Amino acid sequence: MAVSATAGALLGLLSEKPMTGWELVEEARNRVGNFWTIQHSQAYRELAALEREGLSESTKEEVRGRRRYRITDAGRDAYLEWVASTPKDENVRVPFLLTVAFAADIPPGRFAELIEDQRRRHTERLEQYERLRGELAADDSPHGGGRRATLELGIGYERAALAWLDELPAHLGIDLPAPPNEV
Repeated sequence: MAVSATAGALLGLLSEKPMTGWELVEEARNRVGNFWTIQHSQAYRELAALEREGLSESTKEEVRGRRRYRITDAGRDAYLEWVASTPKDENVRVPFLLTVAFAADIPPGRFAELIEDQRRRHTERLEQYERLRGELAADDSPHGGGRRATLELGIGYERAALAWLDELPAHLGIDLPAPPNEV
């Protein structure tokens, strides 16, 4: 049975242990959150569909109405089929690229602030990833290598984004004023 990437990811997480919808979203955020996002509402819709299709099942309601889900044998088969299939092409969405596309319509001082904000965000994520790298170094679980590999892509992406931000004014042929905190 073919499943979507989101459903496949949820089944993959459930193949490790039973979790609530909330725990699934948090685990997905920890592992691949900056490259593949799953919203709580989306996770619960997918979990309901997986349960209807017999790919997962839930326990009776726990505290605050939460249910713990676990993968079924059919769900494990669907997950293994999905994870071994050829992934679709990437669909990279970087909202700041839309800003860059229309940079000529932004006052230079404001554009400098926007670049500085992006630089701060990417620096914070890079620092977060590098801390996580240390934590994952000792992960010898079956999924440890995949977690480290995913993290290395994140580190490489953040470094590339920072280098691109440094070069951005030259690409646009503009001379930006220094951000206010560097004056």
